[in-house]
Amino acid sequence: MHIFFKYLKRFVLGGFMLYAYNLIAVTFNITVPINLFTIATVGLLDIPGLFSLVILKIVGL
Repeated sequence: MHIFFKYLKRFVLGGFMLYAYNLIAVTFNITVPINLFTIATVGLLDIPGLFSLVILKIVGL
């Protein structure tokens, strides 16, 4: 049960991190969509996960 709440907290914080990033990135038009896949990526990988999603968005994949 402890592990479940640990990952639940990481996913919630990942969603907040994506939302905060999108508030800043909307002026540069490089927003990352907030869905289950991106929240899981940022939740599990933290900042490197966010940077990888931004790079994938810039490259166009």
